[in-house]
Amino acid sequence: MSQPDTAKRVRPAATLALVRDGAPGLEVLLLQRTWQAAFLPGYFVFPGGAVDPRDPDVRAFTCGRGDDAISQTLSLDEGGADYMIAALRECLEEAGLLLAVDAQGRLPAGDHPVLGEGREALRREQTSFRALCERHGLGLPLDRLAYLGHWVTPPGAPRRFDTRFFVALAPPDQKAAHDGSETIDHAWLTPAEALAAHRQGRMSLGYPTLRTLRLLGDFPSAEALLRYAHANPPTASPSRPWPAHRGGVAWQVEPDAPAYAEVRRLDPHRQGTASAELVPGRAVELAPGVTRVTAPNPGAMTGPGTNSYLLGNGDESLVIDPGPADPAHLERLLALADGRISRVLVTHTHIDHSPGAAWFKARTGARLVGLPPPPGASQDAGFVPDHRPAHGERLDTPVGPLKVLHTPGHASNHLCYLLEPARLLFAGDQVMQGSTVVINPPDGDMGAYLAALQALGEETFDTIAPGHGFLIGEAHAAIDFLVTHRLAREHKVRLALARHGPASLETLTQHAYDDVPEARRALAARSALAHLLKLEVEGRALQHDALWEVVEE
Repeated sequence: MSQPDTAKRVRPAATLALVRDGAPGLEVLLLQRTWQAAFLPGYFVFPGGAVDPRDPDVRAFTCGRGDDAISQTLSLDEGGADYMIAALRECLEEAGLLLAVDAQGRLPAGDHPVLGEGREALRREQTSFRALCERHGLGLPLDRLAYLGHWVTPPGAPRRFDTRFFVALAPPDQKAAHDGSETIDHAWLTPAEALAAHRQGRMSLGYPTLRTLRLLGDFPSAEALLRYAHANPPTASPSRPWPAHRGGVAWQVEPDAPAYAEVRRLDPHRQGTASAELVPGRAVELAPGVTRVTAPNPGAMTGPGTNSYLLGNGDESLVIDPGPADPAHLERLLALADGRISRVLVTHTHIDHSPGAAWFKARTGARLVGLPPPPGASQDAGFVPDHRPAHGERLDTPVGPLKVLHTPGHASNHLCYLLEPARLLFAGDQVMQGSTVVINPPDGDMGAYLAALQALGEETFDTIAPGHGFLIGEAHAAIDFLVTHRLAREHKVRLALARHGPASLETLTQHAYDDVPEARRALAARSALAHLLKLEVEGRALQHDALWEVVEE
């Protein structure tokens, strides 16, 4: 049995990272998308776009490698060449660069008409890519493109693409030029420069771009990169359903399903032994000495319930996030630890995460670790820590050191705990599975939350154990996607300000969250306020008499 497919249609697409050797080292071309784009407005990306139904017609003008060989490299039955054709076509349209050769094997020079009038005709849909190649006697040398990777947009995005990433040496005698429509700026940067600009908030980059830049940054020159990329194309990522069980029956977990990363991790040999459901009270061993037990408090804000994590080796145990003061849940944790729980760590003091700590202290004398609760009705005011860990502090545990990471934003006292030997991050509510985190002012702070996510991206881990839901694989992808999603929403808030301000919070929420159901609009208003307060701190929005307006940059 498998879950119904409710995902948006996924379109095939391709991007091309053009590289060159500059004075500071290997450089790559990045284009800035227009601020009017429906998806990732203002972001810097590689040239690229969707595969066109007419791209197979262009195969007659390709050379170097045929579709069969390319498709095998891309783990496709056929049509691999069409991805490369799309990448070259989009590169001409968006960046004014064309990797093509004439009958003598020469690349077009910078004054070649295909780069001027030909590009404009293609952009205006007055001609086709095939017609351009035919008119100018050009062939597309597909053997000069090396395959870098594959990325499918996660569910929930407004548009989903199945994208193939390629890399090639930029034509040396051509000059990049953004088109002024789809792309409004361009830059040649080293990967390190681009990543630093992203960390500092000067350049918005989505996860696939970040991942590719990190790969490119490992190479000192274009020659070294291309030599490696041609010799080491990536292997196909698993995309087949994974066998598991649910409700006592066999269950096929689809790649987009929440349980997919977890059942793959817990059952790598596909024996169908992992569970595809979260059952309150069930003990699930996630790693040696690490057990998850979900509390029986499901709801709109808690999902299937709050996850409590037990770390121990039989002689000593500690709990991360004991959850609500539910006696049955707490007794279950205590029994699994043979009655020996020495410490209780909390990620934050929201009432679904920390109230059980006082029960353990009274029952076992456990020391409580965390930060004191801030004011607020949603806070566990009775939590009094025995130890207030500092950011970067390492706590000794029976299963290895836990690195403490202060991650304010969802709550000002929010902590994550990184189990370094297992590369496992206990993320509390910093990263939610299947939804975004509520940022509710005044204690919730959108600017702090985004900064904390950016800092988490610099830590070393590969799996996230969230406060609610299954294990999250491709951990840094999840974090980068959250940042991308938040900044895209912030752009909608700012557009609403520009078009409708001065306006009330209610009015702005209606426009910036027009894709959110009416029943969730009140909650959306809290997130809208968090974005507005962030913009106000940055000097990009202004509040006066309960009305908000944009501050022009």
